[in-house]
Amino acid sequence: MKKGNLMRRICADGYLGLVLALLYLPIFLIIIFSFSGTSNFRFPDGFTFDSYKALFDSEQSAGLLSALKYTAILAVSASVISTILGAFSTIGIFYLNKRVKKAVLTVNQLPMINSEIVMAVSLMMFFALLQFIFPQGMTRLIISHVAFCTPYVVLSILPRLQKMDPNMYEAALDLGSSPFGAMIKVVFPYIMPGIVSGFAMAFTLSLDDFIITQFNKGDTGIETLSTYIYEDARVKSLEPFWFAVFSIFSVVMFTLLLLINIKKSGNKEAKVKQ
Repeated sequence: MKKGNLMRRICADGYLGLVLALLYLPIFLIIIFSFSGTSNFRFPDGFTFDSYKALFDSEQSAGLLSALKYTAILAVSASVISTILGAFSTIGIFYLNKRVKKAVLTVNQLPMINSEIVMAVSLMMFFALLQFIFPQGMTRLIISHVAFCTPYVVLSILPRLQKMDPNMYEAALDLGSSPFGAMIKVVFPYIMPGIVSGFAMAFTLSLDDFIITQFNKGDTGIETLSTYIYEDARVKSLEPFWFAVFSIFSVVMFTLLLLINIKKSGNKEAKVKQ
């Protein structure tokens, strides 16, 4: 290898390593210090599992379990509804004429371009005006999360739909299938990877959201994980208890991502062999 090529390779690898370090080193440090049992980033008693034990026997355990329950309910409900709405909406958008499609896609991108605080306040005002229709509670939160998750689902499915041969749908109609049957048996199986990606993105966005949830949860006592962490940290600052929570979430998400990538690699290898 020539000296110039070697230097470029070293610089490229070094730059990649620096980016990965900036992205993952903070997460790695949280996992390490979750075993310190303190919040001052020291190990006075060596490695300890006190932070993890506190998940089950501290005064915050009940609040944490309640927050996890509401977070899961909200994330699953919002992602399922967003995926269903997004899938059918994308198919409808795809078959619009070019001018109308461009206008609809522009409107679809507004929630993503807009600042999240603007959308949170807008939703809060909307619910305040129609509070007799939308009472405080999970209904408002689910509608709020669906409102900002659905555009991401549409953009996840649309590229897959654009790759589909339109003759497939027409052929299904010629063979006697109804329009709805052709959509279910031909279109949906083809765009399923986009649907899965859209569902995963909606679930992650809903799980991670704080601003929209904080502005629209009202005085019902509902707390998601993000709002519960904020309320607790605002009063007591971040305790060692939370380092354990963050570490568990990081490990779970990393494991899921690893399994998904392994499965994708296995599918690609199987296709190559065929």
